Amino acid sequence: MGRAHEVRAKAMAATAAARSALFMRASKEIYMAAKSGVPDPDSNLALRSAIEKWRGQNVTKDVIERAIQKAKGGSAESYEAGRYEAFGPGGSLLIIDTLTDNTNRALTEVRTTITKKGGHLGSVAFNFTETGIFAFKGNNRDEVEETLILSDVDVREVTEEDGVIEVLVEPSAFGQAREVLAGMGITEFDTAEITFLANDPIELTDPEDKRKFDELCDMLDELQDVQNVYHNVK
Repeated sequence: MGRAHEVRAKAMAATAAARSALFMRASKEIYMAAKSGVPDPDSNLALRSAIEKWRGQNVTKDVIERAIQKAKGGSAESYEAGRYEAFGPGGSLLIIDTLTDNTNRALTEVRTTITKKGGHLGSVAFNFTETGIFAFKGNNRDEVEETLILSDVDVREVTEEDGVIEVLVEPSAFGQAREVLAGMGITEFDTAEITFLANDPIELTDPEDKRKFDELCDMLDELQDVQNVYHNVK
């Protein structure tokens, strides 16, 4: 059928693999959140946060519902969280979170993937700051900041750009900040999660380093045990 068909088929297969991995990550996290308390997002903050997080990444409603129903059914399936730190191409630094039923497999696959792109495992977490982040549409930055501060939320920064407000808070204040924002009528978020932000982001100027880094991130995204990948590349 020709080279063009092969290229399209390969691209479609890669997209399908990435989508499948995305749905698997969402399903596991939502399932574990539902098992951690009442399997009802109205009564379980962790579950509500997980659902909003994955909805923001276009995870379908049926994937979310199946994960919740699985928890309601009393499934004995369980996953263990893991975290790996690594040096990648061109001075890039990565933190990789996993959620797995086989920790040996998770470690082996993460380490092998990083090594293939010239990286190696090592301690890099001190280059990042764990942060609660909310991003939502709005143009009332001053009001949002004032309300959060008066509600004793430990706020780091509130910014507004192009009609989107971004709120950074201490991780321990994430739940409190969400409740305060809800009290202001803000319940729809582009982003609502606890993440790791690089203290000193870098830009990869060498095309080869950039290619290897992009390929590394794509490969990590497709691993069944990987939940989140944080890095310091702009």
